[in-house]
Amino acid sequence: MPDQSYPTACLLVIGNEVLSGRTQDANIKYLATRLGQIGIPLREVRVIPDVAETIVGTVNEVRARFAHVFTTGGIGPTHDDITSECIAAAFGVPWQKHPEAWARLDRHYKPGEFNAARQRMATLPRGAELIDNPVSIAPGFTIGNVHVFAGVPRIMQAMFERLAPSLVGGPPVIARAVHADGLPEGRIAAGLSAIQARYPDLDVGSYPYYRPAANGIAIVAKGADAAEAEAAIAAVTALMLELGGTPVQGEPPA
Repeated sequence: MPDQSYPTACLLVIGNEVLSGRTQDANIKYLATRLGQIGIPLREVRVIPDVAETIVGTVNEVRARFAHVFTTGGIGPTHDDITSECIAAAFGVPWQKHPEAWARLDRHYKPGEFNAARQRMATLPRGAELIDNPVSIAPGFTIGNVHVFAGVPRIMQAMFERLAPSLVGGPPVIARAVHADGLPEGRIAAGLSAIQARYPDLDVGSYPYYRPAANGIAIVAKGADAAEAEAAIAAVTALMLELGGTPVQGEPPA
């Protein structure tokens, strides 16, 4: 699927807890799916630590290469929540009190509870535009082409849905799939390569699965043209039948 017809995206998952294995990231699938629906394919995901130099350097690298950069994690009230101040450093702007974010949080907490730690969540890069947080008030933000979300999946998803209407993408990414139990990937590989060559504007992916009931292969065709995706999957279905498989339309059951 050619990149030039789409504004592309990169996701930075920020947090030592993900790299250590303590926390399993649950945001990649959601963002990849929703961005595909909007027509902004997610082309790269990186997991990086809570290290200022790494965050600043990585943000500056990827914001020059992708139309949109999304970050998750590191915008809470504790000492290791340094994403916001690092984004400010990456853009070369002050990290300062954001009047609207400050007012929202001040109203949210009881008198005396909007302490110095919580004030960090209202301290943002100069020029940042707020992304509403209907779950826990403390906002995310956008600066340039970088969109900064919380790492907690429920909050991240709520923030994304508030931002989504403002994102302009290409055609929605259409996906069609077929799977067959008992058909090894090695047997279908040559025929699948020929089908990919016939449909160069699609991504035709091969995904083997291994389950107690049965092993098999799922083939997914993705692109902007539904008719092409359906034609490619029809060709894959015929190939599976030719190889003695029993193709079933759609993804295999979870």
